[in-house]
Amino acid sequence: IRPPRDGGIRYRGLTQEQILPVDYEIEYICRGNRVIVGPKVRKCLPNGTWTDITQHSRCRKKKLYIGALFPMSGGWPGGQACLPSAQMALDLVNNRTDILPDYELELIYYDSMCDPGESTKLLYDLLYTEPIKTVLMPGCSSVSTLVAEAARMWNLIVLSYGSSSPALSNRNRFPTFFRTHPSATLHNPTRVRLFQKWKWTKIATIQQTTEVFTSTLDDLEQRVKEAGIEISVRQSFLTDPAVAVKNLKRQDARIIVGLFYETEARKVFCEVFKEKLYGKKYVWFLIGWYADNWFKIKDPSINCTIENMTEAVEGHVTTEIVMLNPETVRGASNLTSQEFLGALMNRLGGKNPEETGGFQEAPLAYDAVWALALALNKTVAPLKAKGRRLEDFNYNNHDITAEIYRALNTSSFEGVSGHVVFDAQGSRMAMTLIEQLQGGSYKKIGYYDSSQKNLSWFGNDVWIGAGPPADSTIVIEEFRYLSQKLFAAVSVFAGLGILLGIVCLTFNIYNSNVRYIQNSQPYLNNMTAVGCMMALAAVFPLGIDGHHIHRSQFPVVCQFRLWLLGLGFSLAYGSMFTKIWWVHNLFTKKEEKKEKRKHLEPWKLYATVGVLLAIDILSLMIWQIVDPLHITVEKFTREAPKGDLDVLIQPLLEHCTSEKMNTWLGVVYGYKGLLLLLGIFLAYETKSVSTEKINDHRAVGMAIYNVAVLCMITAPVTMILTSQQDASFAFAALAIVFSVYITLVVLFVPKMRRLITRGEWQSEQQDTLKTGSSTNNNDEEKSRQLERENRELQKIIQEKEQRVSELRNQLVERQALRNRRRPSSGTNQNHSNPSPPSSQPDPKSLLPPPGYPNPASDNHSSLPPSFSNSSNLYQADSKISRNHCHNSQIPLLYK
Repeated sequence: IRPPRDGGIRYRGLTQEQILPVDYEIEYICRGNRVIVGPKVRKCLPNGTWTDITQHSRCRKKKLYIGALFPMSGGWPGGQACLPSAQMALDLVNNRTDILPDYELELIYYDSMCDPGESTKLLYDLLYTEPIKTVLMPGCSSVSTLVAEAARMWNLIVLSYGSSSPALSNRNRFPTFFRTHPSATLHNPTRVRLFQKWKWTKIATIQQTTEVFTSTLDDLEQRVKEAGIEISVRQSFLTDPAVAVKNLKRQDARIIVGLFYETEARKVFCEVFKEKLYGKKYVWFLIGWYADNWFKIKDPSINCTIENMTEAVEGHVTTEIVMLNPETVRGASNLTSQEFLGALMNRLGGKNPEETGGFQEAPLAYDAVWALALALNKTVAPLKAKGRRLEDFNYNNHDITAEIYRALNTSSFEGVSGHVVFDAQGSRMAMTLIEQLQGGSYKKIGYYDSSQKNLSWFGNDVWIGAGPPADSTIVIEEFRYLSQKLFAAVSVFAGLGILLGIVCLTFNIYNSNVRYIQNSQPYLNNMTAVGCMMALAAVFPLGIDGHHIHRSQFPVVCQFRLWLLGLGFSLAYGSMFTKIWWVHNLFTKKEEKKEKRKHLEPWKLYATVGVLLAIDILSLMIWQIVDPLHITVEKFTREAPKGDLDVLIQPLLEHCTSEKMNTWLGVVYGYKGLLLLLGIFLAYETKSVSTEKINDHRAVGMAIYNVAVLCMITAPVTMILTSQQDASFAFAALAIVFSVYITLVVLFVPKMRRLITRGEWQSEQQDTLKTGSSTNNNDEEKSRQLERENRELQKIIQEKEQRVSELRNQLVERQALRNRRRPSSGTNQNHSNPSPPSSQPDPKSLLPPPGYPNPASDNHSSLPPSFSNSSNLYQADSKISRNHCHNSQIPLLYK
């Protein structure tokens, strides 16, 4: 009897030469751990035949069952290529005599549709139906999360071939989980390296709301933060990405990382096409494990054509784990990567790889089976030493699970996907491939080894524009500076005003001994001139900005502006206010105090100016110490320049400000405003006052009117126009220039004109010979007119006196003649009769000329009384003032 090929036969009670009787039988026993296929014992029948003659008895390997979930459809139909790849690996493993020689691996699989809900039902079927499964092999991350979390309750090892969720790297939550697909977080170091290469500091993300993508994005957010990169926009969606894509467009997202499955990717890019979120200004980063023509696959859930999709996805970049060994190396399966692809294509029956889901992950599924087979093979000897066998595995056995875990954790071999090794979290370590869609097909542009931080760049990246786009709309910061033409023009006027102030100050000092100048309080006028020049000097720092000086020096200029304006106003306006104040104070008193008007101590004037100046100095010092001025930058609405729409201008304007600027301005403006209003009131009250001590108070009042009006108009306008540097400077600077010009012209030009046109350059001693000056030009003119009339009257009086002398001599001669003609007759008659009336002088003849007053009798003069005091009507050597010659006397003098 020929023994079976794969087993040994033991004959009971017979030798090989003997003929077997009817009551004898044959027992089949397999060597090692193999099992009988067919009846274990065969008996010889009376008719010379054996029982169960039709069934072939043989020895075979014991089966170890693997429960697998392959997504043949759904969000990621990776089972379409991964299942044939795994079956191809199982066939090779089962045919190997050096790997599990006594065992046969068998795959029991279901279609999970990449749905956790469906996978829950299938997992129940796998666990609660015979035979017992030694290992579970899920695919999608969402399914792997469910299976790996439940597997610990059944002491099952889970080995995934297509799960990339970073959440699966949690050993506390998934203690028995391994995967040949690297974690999705392995993409993130590559993405960060590319962001740095292309100098992007702002990115946006859009994700499908599943755990794998959420955890991946959390890891990316942490990595980009460490690299100094900002995630400015973060959008998510469940099934419809339309709103999320619109938000990306509205928030000006440029560099966009998309995390979603292939079916959702088509929905996203259909919306991307509608929103025009593609082209030279945008870069999309996608996952690289989609099918190569995923955007050309017809999808009834979208309403975009293939041309639309092709246009929208052009130029996007993918990061993909290296899933196929680029080197020609024969690994544990004795196949190179290219030989594996050829065998897989044959098994797929000529199916288009680009239309086959999971084609890129097929090497991972192939190596997963080999990793499991090698690990199980490694556990045979340790288990045999413990008196255990793999077929003894059940869901309550911890020892066999621990041995399988230990074997997988120490796995290291060359597979068709590259070197297979697991980290402490059970994740595969691998390199990253960087590809770009160029002309409708993916081109390799580089590799990145995250463990070595080494980027291998091919330099064949292609961009729609001139180069990599900006990570956002390029915003060019542009400071708004003051118009240099305006600054130059106003500076010229300010400079001329300073020269005018110097001329006025020099004139006032040089002619300080002139009575007319002395009566205008020249020291106060000098203060006014100095204050005007300081105010004009403030125009220059007022127009200095970042165009002229460095930003660090700007606070000094701010303080310089404040002090020049404050002190200049205090000196110029304070001195004028002091004049008006004391004029009002002296000439609006009661009648009994009018005598005090003549006495005005100069020190009181200077003290008043000093008080106003001290208040300003003290307030400025407190402001500078408590809340110093500093520079702030105001941002305006971005402006689009002509030409490139991808560039915006961000206008900026520098300001001098402090933390409580409005409070300080309110205090200063309130105080100065009250002074201006009070000055206007005092100027109005004293408009009709005439005084010799301050003879220019009316001109001061006019200057106060102008300064007050300009200041009250300019202050609120400049506060409103702070954002318009040219208008604000023009209002402030021109108000200062006009105020100063008006003040200087009104106060000093009339004095210059008077002294120049009338030649009144005499000193004080010479000026005392003239009539006392009056308070205004009309009184002075009247005084000069009276002086001329006085000189004319003196001439007339001299002529009249000569005439009187002649008449007096004639009277004397006539009297003497009469006395000689009648000496004797006169003598005799004196004793007898009184003299006749004719002998006495005629009283009428002795009267003064018409218009002359009757003089008093003078016993000491031999002249007629009527002419004795005629010379007292005038003083030859003195001038006739308004008090000495009344208007009513002028006609008499002329007569």
